[in-house]
Amino acid sequence: MQLYHAPQAVNPERTYNFLKAKGELEAVDIVEISIMKGEHKQPEYRRLSPFSQVPVLVLDDGTTITESRAICSFFEHMFPEPNLMGRDALEKGLIEMWDRRVEFMMMAQFATWFRNTHPVMAPLEKPQLPEAGEKAEKSVKRFTAKLDEHLYQKEWVAAGRFSIADITLYLTCGFCGVMRWRPHEEFENISKHYAAVREKLA
Repeated sequence: MQLYHAPQAVNPERTYNFLKAKGELEAVDIVEISIMKGEHKQPEYRRLSPFSQVPVLVLDDGTTITESRAICSFFEHMFPEPNLMGRDALEKGLIEMWDRRVEFMMMAQFATWFRNTHPVMAPLEKPQLPEAGEKAEKSVKRFTAKLDEHLYQKEWVAAGRFSIADITLYLTCGFCGVMRWRPHEEFENISKHYAAVREKLA
């Protein structure tokens, strides 16, 4: 299997670190590509990922899977231990609920802020929409404050144990640094969580 990976991009890192948490990085050949150089838009890559998405998993029979969470779901079934997506109906529901909340209300909102206001994204985001970016900034900061409250006296985001939701939050916090905003330094409970996940993934 080949996993096309763009280091420091949050969705590729999500898949990479999910597999790392499984202890199964050796199960795939990592192929690094550069988003900033536009390698994900080249014809040979688009044959694998028609919408130019990164990451993409290429199976030995040529089947391709895109969408970071879909790839993580594939790995969860391929490598069931340690379980990161829930063992029973309740765990699965809680973990997916919180993982999606972090993905859509934090990661995606931050990405909108970043894409529409950071100068480095101007060549890729045409046109940039500063008003959309400013609105997303307010939204992500509101959600992050509520998430910090949720983590009060909790070690993990969902179901009382380490899961994909924790990986998603950890990587999103790191991604936020590109806008000189570090939730894991601003919020006490998120800070404790960030340190715990960093230790898990070390």
